[in-house]
Amino acid sequence: MDEEIGRLLAGAPALDEDAAAAVRTRAENVLRPAGALARLDEVATWLAACQRTAHPAVESPGVIVFVGDHGVTERAVSAYPAEVTRAMLKALQEGVATASVLSRAIGATLDVVDVGVGDPTNDFVDGPALDPARFRECFERGRQAVADARCDLLVFGEMGIGNTTAASAVTAALLGIPAERCTGRGTGVDDEGLETKRRVVAAASARVAGSPPIEILRQVGGTELVAIAGATLEARLRSIPVVLDGFVVCASVAPLHAVDGRALEHSVAGHRSPEPGHALLLDWMGKRPLLDLELRLGEASGALAAVPLIKLAAAAVTEVATFQEWGVEGR
Repeated sequence: MDEEIGRLLAGAPALDEDAAAAVRTRAENVLRPAGALARLDEVATWLAACQRTAHPAVESPGVIVFVGDHGVTERAVSAYPAEVTRAMLKALQEGVATASVLSRAIGATLDVVDVGVGDPTNDFVDGPALDPARFRECFERGRQAVADARCDLLVFGEMGIGNTTAASAVTAALLGIPAERCTGRGTGVDDEGLETKRRVVAAASARVAGSPPIEILRQVGGTELVAIAGATLEARLRSIPVVLDGFVVCASVAPLHAVDGRALEHSVAGHRSPEPGHALLLDWMGKRPLLDLELRLGEASGALAAVPLIKLAAAAVTEVATFQEWGVEGR
């Protein structure tokens, strides 16, 4: 699918530079010292370019959490059994999971999409995690979830025991780096578990070394990772800004960046987690995180924490008077 996705990305609308320029100019003239909120002004300018308006705002944020099982858990790569994924799916559906609570707290809608609970991917050490048909199905499920959403900003989350192993394998293969550089403790495995996890990632990434980016995602990813990639692509085609969550989400979308360097222009990194692979991916994709609070839950939690900051960034430019509007001598 690399060529097909490449064609779709090539036809994606460019960001609105006129809207960005208007917000940038206004930010330079609002009632505060020059550069006092420089980082927030950058965020407001990015939001304007994505939303294609000189009046950017976050009024109806949406969250979509994709959930799936991983066959690689049979290799003892997680501190928790695979059955926890189903329990967390139920918690998300019933509104008692962390993502549910945080979404309500910031006024965001939450959709939960089951893309493989009870139907795990194949163990990707010896063969592909997903066959081509299942890959396409999950990718299109992600796209459809965005097509059905009604929001002005999107956050994607994930849940799936074993998915930091998949994310590490994608990262190692995509960046061509050793497993130990990008493989962390995930759910909190002990030293022995970490060594096991690194061996699994090393074997899987070596098996697919040199493959095209999207093929790497199919070979060593997971159903929720593939769905997130599809969702992020659809958001790009629809000019919907996206706040990236942690390591698993960034590993999900990194193949899109590898296919087309403009693929993630509509996204901002909500935070940086302690997972070593996350920092490597953010640097590689040129994404400066808004928060660095050592969060490592997933479920879109870190990105959700950044959404109010983005909302404030827009308001601090569009709703604050300029020196000219206030009739005083400015810059």
